[in-house]
Amino acid sequence: MMRRLLIANRGEITCRIARTAHRLGIETVGVYEEADAQALHVDVVDRAVALGGSTTAASYLDGDKIVAVAQQMGCDAVHPGYGFLAENAHFARSVIEAGLVWVGPTPENMALLGDKLAAKRAAAEAGVGSVPAVEVSPGETPTGLTYPVIIKASAGGGGRGMRVVYSSDDLADAVAAASREAEAAFGDGSVFIEPLLERGRHVEVQVIGDRHGTIVHLGERDCSIQRRSQKIIEESPSAGISDATRSQLCSNAVALARHVGYENAGTVEFLVGDDGTISFLEVNTRLQVEHPVTEAVTGLDIVELQLRAAAGQALGLVQDEIRFDGHAIEVRVVAEDPRRGWLPSTGIIREFAIDGDVRVDTGIREGSLISPEYDSLLAKVIVHAPTRQEAASRLRRALRTARVSGVDTNLAMLAATLGDQSFLAADTHTSYLADHPEVETATGPEGDERLALLLGAVFVTELLGRRADSVTGFAPSGWRNLRTVGQRQLWTDGDQPHPLEYVWTDADRAEVRPGPWPEPLEDGTMPDDERAVRSVRILDRSEHTCVIEIDGVRQRVRVQAFDSGAETSSAAGRVTWSRPPRFEIHRADEVGRGPVSPLPGTVIAVHVEAGQTVADGDVLMVVEAMKMEHTITANAPATVLAVHYAVGDRVDTGDLLVELQRT
Repeated sequence: MMRRLLIANRGEITCRIARTAHRLGIETVGVYEEADAQALHVDVVDRAVALGGSTTAASYLDGDKIVAVAQQMGCDAVHPGYGFLAENAHFARSVIEAGLVWVGPTPENMALLGDKLAAKRAAAEAGVGSVPAVEVSPGETPTGLTYPVIIKASAGGGGRGMRVVYSSDDLADAVAAASREAEAAFGDGSVFIEPLLERGRHVEVQVIGDRHGTIVHLGERDCSIQRRSQKIIEESPSAGISDATRSQLCSNAVALARHVGYENAGTVEFLVGDDGTISFLEVNTRLQVEHPVTEAVTGLDIVELQLRAAAGQALGLVQDEIRFDGHAIEVRVVAEDPRRGWLPSTGIIREFAIDGDVRVDTGIREGSLISPEYDSLLAKVIVHAPTRQEAASRLRRALRTARVSGVDTNLAMLAATLGDQSFLAADTHTSYLADHPEVETATGPEGDERLALLLGAVFVTELLGRRADSVTGFAPSGWRNLRTVGQRQLWTDGDQPHPLEYVWTDADRAEVRPGPWPEPLEDGTMPDDERAVRSVRILDRSEHTCVIEIDGVRQRVRVQAFDSGAETSSAAGRVTWSRPPRFEIHRADEVGRGPVSPLPGTVIAVHVEAGQTVADGDVLMVVEAMKMEHTITANAPATVLAVHYAVGDRVDTGDLLVELQRT
């Protein structure tokens, strides 16, 4: 085995690879760019080297610099992880030419299968069916296509460089955007077009080979639940296919791998129709993000197998002796808000804890910065159980009780999906999220469980406020010379307002009236107060905990208070609350002037100039954040008065991008 391994990556996958390397007695060297100087992965490895630069191109995508670091640090092998240079055949060759061991497929494997069109030809030669594809360049608009179609990057995956197109009118812009995104992510802007099967299942097969002629499969994974063509839930085995289909998928994958003389780990991806039709999609010549579910059901460490194969050892695997046990499900916790179109979220992680009998692969911790420069993945949470139902139940509980604060996440959406009857019935196609919008808009606990979370925020922030009040802190809470109503507060959980009113009746008891308080009618009379009165008792209260009893039912609420609100969690789930300011000064000159940036990012395209007229829906600007593009459009006919940012400029949330005058 190698003695010292350089991991040419960052974040979660660097931590994951280091864990296995250390178990095998292999020293590890990490790399980092300036913003990652305090990241978790640089502490997990034995030593880490600064790459310099403040961009991906100048750090994690600079292959020459990474090879030089490996030589400087006396490494004898390089593992690329996934993403960045993991599927770059030129980088793999440069590693080998430098006298280092490349932990991955051969450069020849990568060059052939990394080109998705060439991979389709190889699949056909191996007797594996594929959907037809059309290669296209920016500026070209192929005709004769049957819609919908999907545009894909030829040189990469992970949802980058992908666009779904339903009309020929949108094709040219989609090709340009996909090519631009692919160039930024993989250094190669070539794309192709193939038919879109909207209700297929995305099923992939893990294969691995060594230099001694061994090629085996480690079963299949179902990755059908996706957003923006990026996987969000993966499981093994696939519960939605027949045993005959499963057998055919695995034999197809091995046949293709054997045809090209594949070495090391790879994944052969397929689309499976409801009628069992199998179409080859592509081969990922790297370790996959979702590899833990395969490890769970096989009991094998795929990173260890990669290292042993790269070192020239025989894997010692016999297909008939590989056992598949139980069911495993993995979810990706991302810094995105499903309720706002999966808008990425940035910030500092205030709290990070995912408990339960689960595996958590992550590259973050409390204090980690989630920036717009990198992927939004926060953690992968994996459960292995005897049955799919048990795995889903255990994973759902772990997600409901998870404490991840500081950024918006998809935790509520994931928990809702794992409890959804269609999911539990394995009715999960690539159209699942489009067919089940209710899981994307899930807000977590409901009823009294949600009320307890709100009251936890109310009473803990009250406690902190009283402690900090050096003037009237001596007086009882809610004290006034003349009290005609209780204390009234307005909280929100995003766009939804949650007004309530409460009166302390004893040191630890209060009457709470949730809901809008009565307002005078036009004639000045006050309508009856029809809100329910809830009896609340505070059993314990500290700066981070509120043990609360609502009409005799006790719940423990954890609270993380911050300047404008609080994040609360319990066994039922988690909610982020905000308190709108009571008095807000509106700047009239800012109202209606034009679109603002929805998040921090970099301007990568400007489509308009001052004096130009635009129509409703016209593209004004494109902002890139977390490796994905966000299109800024006009929402009404207007004249462009000014364009405030150019290509390459950094923007922050709320920055006015284009100044418009409606026509």
